[in-house]
Amino acid sequence: MNAIQNTQFNFPNQTGFYKGKVRDVYSFENLLVMIASDRISAFDVVLPRAIPFKGQVLNQIAEHFLNATREVVPNWLVATPDPNVSVGLKCETYPIEMVVRGYLAGHAWRTYKSGLRTLCGVTLPEGLKENDKLPSPIITPTTKAHEGHDEDISREEILAQGLVTEQEYVELEKYTLALFAKGTEMAAQQGLILVDTKYEFGKKDGVITLIDEIHTPDSSRYFYQEGYQERQDKNEPQKQLSKEFVREWLIANGFQGKEGQTIPEMTDEWINQISERYIELYEKVTGKPFIKDESENVSERVEKNINNYLKML
Repeated sequence: MNAIQNTQFNFPNQTGFYKGKVRDVYSFENLLVMIASDRISAFDVVLPRAIPFKGQVLNQIAEHFLNATREVVPNWLVATPDPNVSVGLKCETYPIEMVVRGYLAGHAWRTYKSGLRTLCGVTLPEGLKENDKLPSPIITPTTKAHEGHDEDISREEILAQGLVTEQEYVELEKYTLALFAKGTEMAAQQGLILVDTKYEFGKKDGVITLIDEIHTPDSSRYFYQEGYQERQDKNEPQKQLSKEFVREWLIANGFQGKEGQTIPEMTDEWINQISERYIELYEKVTGKPFIKDESENVSERVEKNINNYLKML
């Protein structure tokens, strides 16, 4: 299957390289070239097989939403010279991720179900069930881990540890809620509910700047609007667009990223299913048809397009 598992390029004037869970980032003096690989991660573990077209889906969804939210907050994106590549401003990154939740799902639900009523310093009301809408969106930040698991952290802990100044944190909260409101509005136009998502920010020349991807299936969870309330009333699982189905498959096969657990076998059939789900998600979230790039060698195409872009600078 023609998918990008890893890249090992060496570009003119390159100053650094960082391999994330999903992205390979090449640094230059003032720019970052971010390649969305076809790797897939769950429970903070990179799974052994890549998913065709997944990187293209993520990169093009992120481009769609970054362009649509420029009036909300400045962002890092400068160009997309390839379906899998974003070029953007190099920013000084904040060491936290701003997670925002409009519904009680995923990690928040697992915490609530365990009996806890406080998440990242935010108190949740009694009597909620899985996937219920919260009275208003809540921000539940995490630390940014280069390896292993991101950890929940409260606003109070962030300020006490001096990770962000209070003035900056107030700005980050404001931007987070405004972006979530815009994302919610755009999702509704597509018949979707934006359940939760995360944003990462940095600073460029003293200006808070949105970085990385936004509103993609790797960073967000969506429900289908149609039938949502009926499913809630009947205590049925919500129909959702996210990679939660991958997590559920892993859990059902005895894997949650814990020590000693083995990742289950990913068959060709399962890989194709995941790929098709990502493509469905792209089309549903953006309202645009997905055009598969059928290059015989994706890595070769990516390297060529980046080199052509760098020559124009």
